[in-house]
Amino acid sequence: MPPFTFTIDLKSRKTLERPSNLENERKRRDRLYIIAEILTIAKGGCLKTQIMYRANLSFAQLNEYLSFLIKMDLLKVKNENRRNMYKTTGKGEKYLEKYKDLANLLGNNERNP
Repeated sequence: MPPFTFTIDLKSRKTLERPSNLENERKRRDRLYIIAEILTIAKGGCLKTQIMYRANLSFAQLNEYLSFLIKMDLLKVKNENRRNMYKTTGKGEKYLEKYKDLANLLGNNERNP
């Protein structure tokens, strides 16, 4: 039996695009950007899994960020219909405003969450 072989046509490979339009040209997200992204996602209130998928975070990363954001009073948890809903607080809204101001000042307009 001949050995199994296969070829890869590199010319026809498609580049994978992130589902989030928030990541335009960034290859690596910094902590402040991820925090802004989570707070933007949670503005109207959403579930943990929704934040995880929209922010493209692992479960462990998500738990770390959520704990930090709740501790810093940027995010609050409300139990609705036996489900934990996460919502951005007033302090979180201020963070987003300041983050956008700083991004604009530095000329990173396309990176605003």
